[in-house]
Amino acid sequence: MVLGLRNYIDMHLLSRSVSNTSLRAHSFWLSFALIPSISASSSSSFSSKCRAEPFSVPSQPPPVPKRVPFTLSLHGHSWQDPYHWMRNTSDPDFLNYLNQENSYAQAFMADTGSLQRTLVAEMKNRMPSKVSTPVECFGPWLYYEYIPEGKEYPVLCRRLQTNKPGWAEKILSYVKAEFRREEILLDWNEVAEKHGYVHVGQCRISPDHNFLAYTLDATGSEQFMLQIKDLRNGCIIPMEPVNGVVSLAWAQDCKTLLYTIADENQRPYRVLCTKLEPGNTDDTLVFMENDPSYCVDLTSTKDGKFITVNSNSRSSSEVYVVDATEPLNGLQRVHERVSGVQYFLEHHFGFFYILTNAPMKENIKCSHEGLYLARCRVGDIQSTTWQNIFYPGEDTCIQDMDIFNGHLVLFLNKDGFPMICSIDLPINVDCKHQMLIEDLNPWFFPIPSNSCSIEPGSNLDFMSSVYRVVLSSPVIPDVIVDYDMARRTFSIVQQEEVLGAPSNARSCSSGYELDTLQQHGIEKDAKDKNVELERWKDFSSTYCCERKEVISHDGIRVPLTILYSPKAWKSSQSPGILHGYGAYGEVLDKSWRVDRLSLLDRGWVIAFADVRGGGGDDPSWHKTGNGLLKQNSIHDFVSCGKYLIDEGYVQRDQLSAIGVSAGCLLIGAALNMYPNLFHAAILKVPFLDILNSLLDPSLPLTMLDYEEFGNPGIKSEFECISSYCPYKNIRPRGCHPSVLVTASFNDSRVGVWEAAKWVAKVRDSACSSCSPSVILTTNMSGGHFGEGGRYIQCEELAYDYAFLVKAMGVDMN
Repeated sequence: MVLGLRNYIDMHLLSRSVSNTSLRAHSFWLSFALIPSISASSSSSFSSKCRAEPFSVPSQPPPVPKRVPFTLSLHGHSWQDPYHWMRNTSDPDFLNYLNQENSYAQAFMADTGSLQRTLVAEMKNRMPSKVSTPVECFGPWLYYEYIPEGKEYPVLCRRLQTNKPGWAEKILSYVKAEFRREEILLDWNEVAEKHGYVHVGQCRISPDHNFLAYTLDATGSEQFMLQIKDLRNGCIIPMEPVNGVVSLAWAQDCKTLLYTIADENQRPYRVLCTKLEPGNTDDTLVFMENDPSYCVDLTSTKDGKFITVNSNSRSSSEVYVVDATEPLNGLQRVHERVSGVQYFLEHHFGFFYILTNAPMKENIKCSHEGLYLARCRVGDIQSTTWQNIFYPGEDTCIQDMDIFNGHLVLFLNKDGFPMICSIDLPINVDCKHQMLIEDLNPWFFPIPSNSCSIEPGSNLDFMSSVYRVVLSSPVIPDVIVDYDMARRTFSIVQQEEVLGAPSNARSCSSGYELDTLQQHGIEKDAKDKNVELERWKDFSSTYCCERKEVISHDGIRVPLTILYSPKAWKSSQSPGILHGYGAYGEVLDKSWRVDRLSLLDRGWVIAFADVRGGGGDDPSWHKTGNGLLKQNSIHDFVSCGKYLIDEGYVQRDQLSAIGVSAGCLLIGAALNMYPNLFHAAILKVPFLDILNSLLDPSLPLTMLDYEEFGNPGIKSEFECISSYCPYKNIRPRGCHPSVLVTASFNDSRVGVWEAAKWVAKVRDSACSSCSPSVILTTNMSGGHFGEGGRYIQCEELAYDYAFLVKAMGVDMN
């Protein structure tokens, strides 16, 4: 895959977001003019009385931290921040305060213990005791992962292929199979047992399959250390400690490794080269990025011939290529950086294929502002003119690409729905006419009509004609599908097992999936009509998944996905949860989650608001919800919440909201502006004090986030951020929804003090009946991504759900 926004900035390496904690997330393959503020008076259609439920609260009052006068001034404005002192996380008073909050939260949730145990048991009973990925062919080996029975984390393994032709190879394979039937390359569980925490960033197998390079965080601070394992003897190669490593790439000699190092703000900015040679102690500097708004990333082209050094800001990019046979022979820049211009490339038989949004030639007319495909010869890499291959249609957006010996794979978004297609290579480009994708005889992969997410598998073999993806939706458990791009057929490899699943879950055949293509005006390929019937389990007969379009404040239609059980749901009487994110152009995750069944089967509604600022049909969806237009995100989210109530999906006063990291900006602002719309909320590792954080350039991500949220040093952007900043705009002397706030002490992306300050200030401001139901829990040893274990996740989710049940007074029987 091209390491563009899809796989770098927007895919969690340097954003205030968190990853899915499924087996897929552990996989080493994928390591791969101001809008006016919303007036609270406009929520008059909702109850304004104190809605504190008569639930039990601890006899002890909530903790009260010290207040230290502190004044900030900028652009003629001054404001007080009595909890600014919490920025010093080594202050004994702060540590004591966090421990007091943990004790209070434990006391608050004490009467939900039985419910939590019930929910955990339900979640675990739906999970098979052992899960594994299907094998993936890479060179002479078959690689795979599995989570051992009773364990939290995966194990990376491999074994030799046994289907080689010829008697000699068969004997060799037999001997290898007998004496080295399975090789364990990396066991996450061993690291977790040793250190108490494990987060593996990247894993890279050397081209000769003799070495495994990986990055390991054993504290939660995301200060990844480099480890290189000799797979021939199973030993870690001794070397000088290297910390702050972010990305890796092997050279073709299999003894030279390039890696990036982060600065004190966790911005990867240097590329270094190490050699696996005795006595090597000095690594060589290859590249350094001095612009603090740019981050450096490494990747290898699919054929392994080049290493690309990608220097990216949130909106611009610059790429250098390195000959993988001579990695220290210098870099060649592809194109100088231009503000707002992005480009990402792959290599195929003497050509660089380039995805870019660079301005097109004057004689080319195209209204699309997204990516299009171009190419240039390797010898013409520094040419200012690229050969345009084709452009997407006006209703289609190219999001990413992958490349193989005989095929080009494109990830698309058409009319708001994800799609994938393959195009045969080489491409005969007609320079005289503007070409569209349809002119190249693409094969659109058959996918379920209600699929919400498409994630690529490893697909490491450049010579393969089979492309592997993971399909998932709120009603389709993760299904791994192999698409044969040469034969234009597909086969289902594996689907997530759901124990105790409803008996009326149906299996869907190929005819059902292929209808997707016609819905978007795409003709079925003749070979599709004769494809072998394949089936996967679909729960759409048990759980209803609806996609609505909600009219926001300015007439824009906002996608809203609504999930519920028709059997358990009651019109205008059901509790509901609304998820939102709306940042970095990232699409809200709506993939299958088995834990949701515990709520759906009890009549809950779970909804997902794809607000502006997140991912959408094209880049404009992101641009119209960030910077000076950030309040569009909040309007969109509030509109979706109102829709759920007005249309009878959720009972009035029974709607809750969940946000994670930067998504908490959305939720926190909505709670301030419409305190009576939501009865409860959960804010996880929350980014809530955006104004003060962006005023501190010493914090990680601050400089990078100026492009996403604005620079408060600029007056107009300061005023915009001030207008919605959740911490700054907490309503004084008012009622407040019940809120569970979770934080991690070692979080390097969002400081733990943001959660603590927000909770303390809400307690200062909320009425005495509401304030006890705002609680804070802090993982004193974890980082931004939490523990992430398979069973630990069940316990965390059960805790979250139990809080909502208690806060909203829902009967769960």
